[in-house]
Amino acid sequence: MNLQRPNANDVTQTNNRSRNVAPTSGICTRCVDGCKGNCEIFKATFRGREVIYPGPFGEMTAGGDKDYPVDYSHLNIQGYAMGAKGLPKGIEGNPDTATFPAVDTETEYGWNSKVKLRVPIFTGALGSTEIARKNWEHFAIGAAISGVTLVCGENVCGIDPKLELDSKGKIKKAPDMDRRVETYKKFHEGYGEILVQMNVEDTRLGVAEYVIKKHNLKTIELKWGQGAKCIGGEIKVKSLERALELKKRGYIVTPDPTLKTVQKAYKNGAIKEFERHSRLGFVTEESFFNEVKRLRDLGFEKITLKTGAYPMRELAMAIKFSSMAKIDLLTIDGAPGGTGMSPWRMMEEWGVPTFYLQSMTYEICEKLTKKKMRVPDIAIAGGFSTEDHVFKVLAMGAPYVKAVCMGRALMIPGMVGKNIGFWIEGKDLPQTVSQFGTKPQEIFVCYDELAEKYGKRMSEIPLGAVGIYSFSQKIKVGLQQLMAGSRNFKVSTISRKDIMTLTEEASKISGIPYVMDAYREEADDVLNG
Repeated sequence: MNLQRPNANDVTQTNNRSRNVAPTSGICTRCVDGCKGNCEIFKATFRGREVIYPGPFGEMTAGGDKDYPVDYSHLNIQGYAMGAKGLPKGIEGNPDTATFPAVDTETEYGWNSKVKLRVPIFTGALGSTEIARKNWEHFAIGAAISGVTLVCGENVCGIDPKLELDSKGKIKKAPDMDRRVETYKKFHEGYGEILVQMNVEDTRLGVAEYVIKKHNLKTIELKWGQGAKCIGGEIKVKSLERALELKKRGYIVTPDPTLKTVQKAYKNGAIKEFERHSRLGFVTEESFFNEVKRLRDLGFEKITLKTGAYPMRELAMAIKFSSMAKIDLLTIDGAPGGTGMSPWRMMEEWGVPTFYLQSMTYEICEKLTKKKMRVPDIAIAGGFSTEDHVFKVLAMGAPYVKAVCMGRALMIPGMVGKNIGFWIEGKDLPQTVSQFGTKPQEIFVCYDELAEKYGKRMSEIPLGAVGIYSFSQKIKVGLQQLMAGSRNFKVSTISRKDIMTLTEEASKISGIPYVMDAYREEADDVLNG
């Protein structure tokens, strides 16, 4: 088992000088007086708290790289030589009808009324990070034209420089939230929805009241946490004035910009940035149900919940409370997670890894089902990027898991597509792209498909959105192939019998049959028949 060593990583822009490193501490085996760096201890000696975070802030996303003992690579997908589940009525399973393009990848979630997705994926929370703000048009339009849900994360209103509050400290005007909602709605076609998240500060500012009154949103998402960190969300700001503004709005800002010593250090250039933190949430059964009732009384028809990589106790609370409150979608996010701004060692070392967390989820769901309780529709997040990930998660969590939440995997196509536009404009296309052409119509395999569909409106679709659509189509076609091979022609027919574990430890954790045991009884029936 190869676990990532501490004290040096590309995300903190640090590295060990020595070829040999003590595996526990991450310190070079030969640490020389006079070394010019650049391990984390070296850098923290003069930059201190800055080294906690990935960087440069606003220009990158980061994902934990700890190699856990068991993960989804310990699962393989079953393929069969006969049968076809989920074919439309009146169509028999045969080589002429049961072709992989006939596979239906649509899924849906919701307690009563359902939200449909063209592909069983949706975005992670794109909130107050700079990456989300500056790429929003690409992300939002890309999600809309792909027919998937878009999650607008926490603190968007709270950090808006143009935010206006009324005399009671509630939102009167939030231009950035307006931009975000309106951008998605402009190309929304009935598949997916926009979920605006709320944390402690969002609730206090009146985000729910604002988005339902101004934008008539019918769904809101409560947030208990995420897989990347066990504390509230944070960003960095570069100016003292901005730090003071955010502190005045009620946020925790560190170092404290009101202190004279901090102001002096900023003036001298030692402090170059400030961190804005959200508060820790404190969940109780009473407060949760009271908040759900409050939101429904405001007029919200759907309420979803996002929770993080907490232990089994909090997981049980999330699933049971969601069942009792008739939550429309519960997203469960496992460690290590990926984000644009989380403490790096926290991303590496905190929380229940996704494979283990999903195994716990299934166990809890089964217990509630035996008690005759309806389990809410569930989505799993935490390190997914490919169609086989999607299949394995759906199969491992069947019948409770309806979709996969993807964070960085759905952000990257937006950024790549956007940058291709810049490179075309500057006649600076890298060879990795120019080998396919020099125009969008030549480079993007789905460009003409979209151009035919949207006509003159194609000029309103940025290339980052085309990139996200192209990526979603890759996931769709790849999933169709895997589903056809396992003889599932609808997402709802995928079951736990359609995967196997490659190690006995993975089988013990997940309850999925070990490869040498899977279908053994059926094989014996064939031999003895």
